[in-house]
Amino acid sequence: MKIMITGADGQLGKDCRAVLGDAHDLTCVDIGELDIVRADETLAFIRRLRPEVIINCAAFTQVDRCETEKGPARDVNVTGAANLARGAAECRALMVHLSTDYVFDGAKRPPEAYVETDPPAPLSVYGRTKLEGEQAVMEGADDHLILRTAWLYGFHGQNFLKTILKKALAAPDQPLKIVDDQFGSPTWSLTLARQIAALIDSPARGLYHASAEGYCTWFAFARHFLERLNVPHRLIPCATEEYPTPARRPACAILENRRLKAANQNRMQDWQKDVDDFIEQYGPALLAQCRPSSREKGA
Repeated sequence: MKIMITGADGQLGKDCRAVLGDAHDLTCVDIGELDIVRADETLAFIRRLRPEVIINCAAFTQVDRCETEKGPARDVNVTGAANLARGAAECRALMVHLSTDYVFDGAKRPPEAYVETDPPAPLSVYGRTKLEGEQAVMEGADDHLILRTAWLYGFHGQNFLKTILKKALAAPDQPLKIVDDQFGSPTWSLTLARQIAALIDSPARGLYHASAEGYCTWFAFARHFLERLNVPHRLIPCATEEYPTPARRPACAILENRRLKAANQNRMQDWQKDVDDFIEQYGPALLAQCRPSSREKGA
């Protein structure tokens, strides 16, 4: 198939390229090649390419920055998604759009999880713009897949695990507070890319949750990761109010992949298995990438 990937230089975009590249004809673009916020530019690009599938990995994902940069967040997460959906509709392409657990308010209590039919109630600008982006895709492209995922991490780009690893490597004896009262499903971007590959070859359409199986807190997530990497650390669990942020996070954002399972399409693994596989594949490279430089050590 002829597939167009936006946000192709990002964490998920690069994994989609790796997973889909051998079997499909890929056109990969990022902000340098295509600004999806510009409607005329985006539609002209899609009309020339005439892809069979558009996978939108582009998003304004800096949750706290969204609170102060509402315009840019809405431009990318809503307008950009709407422009791509319109282009997909014109050339009768399948539109695959990524969304988030932040569309929910987190009022449920573990182990209760959110399913696709639960009403959204976002707490943050990021969550609201991603929900509006979902609606734009639903309205703009009849043939669509919307995948809500959570706590995404991978080898490419920046993410929570890399931040924790850099801090632990730089100062292993320094206590590091990690929030231990927010619950979610950490999801490896490579596994999600494999899930996308399976879905575009299936009749599945509509809204799906696609996160790792099981759940944990940020503290448990970080501890499991550092222990498996054998990195010395001093993690201290803390409450959300001890670590204030500009954007409100849902306290419980566990996603259940109910529709994937009902369609016999679920490819997502237990979060601990994914972290272990992630370390097996990238452990030495992660350590090399996140280890402080001689300049940083001397600072």
